[in-house]
Amino acid sequence: MTWDPEKYEQWFTTTAGAVALDCERRLLDFMVAGWPRRGTRLLEIGCGTGLFLESLWQKGFNVTGVDRSLSMVEAARKRMGKRAEIETANGECLPFRAGKFDFVILWTVLEFSSDPAAMLREATRVAEQGVLIGFLNRWSLYYLSNGRNPQKSLGRAHWFSWPEMRRLIKVNVGRPAEHAFSVLPGPVSSWKKSMPFRLLNSRCIPPWFGAFTAARVDFKDQTPLTPIASWTHGSQAG
Repeated sequence: MTWDPEKYEQWFTTTAGAVALDCERRLLDFMVAGWPRRGTRLLEIGCGTGLFLESLWQKGFNVTGVDRSLSMVEAARKRMGKRAEIETANGECLPFRAGKFDFVILWTVLEFSSDPAAMLREATRVAEQGVLIGFLNRWSLYYLSNGRNPQKSLGRAHWFSWPEMRRLIKVNVGRPAEHAFSVLPGPVSSWKKSMPFRLLNSRCIPPWFGAFTAARVDFKDQTPLTPIASWTHGSQAG
């Protein structure tokens, strides 16, 4: 799927887009709140134009971004300047050694991957401390109005239900997602900046209901469920 950086960012200037961006940033902040910042190496796979990469940099992470779209990479480089390293790369086959980063984030990218399982395995391979996955929720009201039209880019994406994503994470990361929340439970018509709509849509609620869901997997103090994940992280310790 080809993305136009200008059209991508233009949507976030609309009322609904601005509300969605604010809510996703709130969710992102909530999900990474327990992660250390100073000197922490963080990779975002599918960084797009760098909207969320910039937020992560502002939170104190040392950030790197990759995207398979050259136009998106160019836009991200323009936004981030020297604050981040941005590379063109396929998230399903990353050009990094195992354990290169402390944390890896996949934020609305698995929906557009031809092999989301491979992308999750790659994220796990290059992450030392944990991964965070943000995805469009098929069980949301938003899906009913925007996720079923094949003429739209979101209609051509693979929207995940929470049970489906939970299984995908457990199999390919090798650990369960112990922390998962969502935002934006209302229909798009309720995505407004005024109260009570702002309170309704920005609250972090259980992962089943919101248009956008995030799930975090921390590697510390967890026993891998699969031999592959155990071998990967055991070899890093050596």
